[in-house]
Parts: sequence; C-alpha cells; structure tokens
Amino acid sequence: MGNILSVRGVERRFDKTLALQATDLEVAENDFITILGPSGCGKSTLLRIVAGLDTQTAGEVLLDGRRIEGPGADRGMVFQSYTLFPWLTVLDNVCFGLVERGLPRAQQLDIAHDFLGKVGLKGFDKHFPKQLSGGMQQRVAIARALANGPRMLLMDEPFGALDHQTRELMQELLLGIWEAEKKTVLFVTHDIDEAVFMGSRVVVMSARPGRIKLDRRVDIPHPRHYSVKTTPDFAAMKAELTEGVRVEVKAAQAAMEAV
Repeated sequence: MGNILSVRGVERRFDKTLALQATDLEVAENDFITILGPSGCGKSTLLRIVAGLDTQTAGEVLLDGRRIEGPGADRGMVFQSYTLFPWLTVLDNVCFGLVERGLPRAQQLDIAHDFLGKVGLKGFDKHFPKQLSGGMQQRVAIARALANGPRMLLMDEPFGALDHQTRELMQELLLGIWEAEKKTVLFVTHDIDEAVFMGSRVVVMSARPGRIKLDRRVDIPHPRHYSVKTTPDFAAMKAELTEGVRVEVKAAQAAMEAV
C-alpha cells in the first residue's frame, strides 16, 4: 500500500522563532497516525500546514503526489472547539460542504443522513448546535468532515474539551468509523492513552523547535475494544511513550525558565 502524504523537510519560522525544524513524515493509505509532544512543540502547526491553513517556510507537503498549496476538500479538518454554524441545523451543518460542491439536494440528504447514522445522531437532524451536548456537537463535526469524502481526516485534539467518560466513548466511536471507512487520519493529542488506543502509529515530537523524535507502530489488532488498555502490550507501549514525552516536556520547561 503506497503513501498518500509526504512531508519533506518542512520547517516553520515565526519571525525569528523556529517553531518546527526540518521534519519528514510519510503517511500510508489508511494509516491512523497520532501525534504527541509537549505544548508548543509544533504539533498543531504541522497539522495546519498539511491542512493548507498555514504555510511552511521551507520544504514541501505532497498529497497523492501533488503539492499542497492551500485548503481543499480532499482534507477534512476537525478542531477541539466545536466549529459548527449555530444558525444551521445539524443536517444543514453536515450538508455544508456538499452544498459548496454543488451536489443535488437529494444526494446531499442521503449522504448527510448516512453519516449522522454512523456517528449515532439519527433523529437529531432538525436540532441546532446549541441544543446538543459537547460530545454530540463533535459528532456532528466528524460527520460533516466525513460527508465531504476527504482523502484524509486532520484532527486537532478533537476530544480535548470533553469529560473523561464522553471522551472514551468518542474514541471508540471514531475508531469504529475508521475501521469501517478506512480513511487516512492525522490526529493530534496530549493524551498518551488516547494516542496508543487510537493509532496505528504514534509519533512523538520534541520540544521546540519541534522535530519527530519517535515513530512507533502500534501492533494491537482491530477491532479494538477499550479493554485493550489493561493489557501488557498496551502498558509497555504507554510506558515507552510516557518517558519519551516526559523528557521533552522537561526540556521545554527548562527552555522557558532559561529565557
């Protein structure tokens, strides 16, 4: 199976600050890559560059062999904040990208209802975002991203604002959708348990200026059940990644104290 995404020598400077040093990453079709690292290490910057929402100061990003020059429907983005349009119903939020693409209304509705069913929101199509819990709003955001048929899903701490129980349910929901849909996913998180449970690969970034320090494949079979979090294999990988992240968090703190 070939690579869908190539990040080659990507660097990002903000004035005199080097936020992301020359970074290389190859992402295979259907990979679910989770990205860990201390605050300010460039995780979200890298994701935004892949999304076309930010521009690298060196290097290039290729999606299916074509250089990314800006945002596109081939990449679906889900943020931590609930980025729904409050004046649109759940159904019309999910249809938004389909309207932009000019699809016939009947086709829009078929696709939207299909993905609302997959995220467990059948029957909520006429609700408005303010009538939904945080977890339900994020389900709508995921359905909207998937409905547009992207080549990749880019997720920036999508469950970071949710309570622990809701977060775990959302992890299982998204993993189930990924196992069924086989989308390629880049998923930024601060949560090591989440990174191991969700990912087919876990990438750890160093303290600023960020670079990829570790890249580990997660050899836990699918479908995954939350009970894998208590297995020795899970614990061993979590221990290695915890140590890797801890070293970088301490390095980031030391750098801040030295300023």
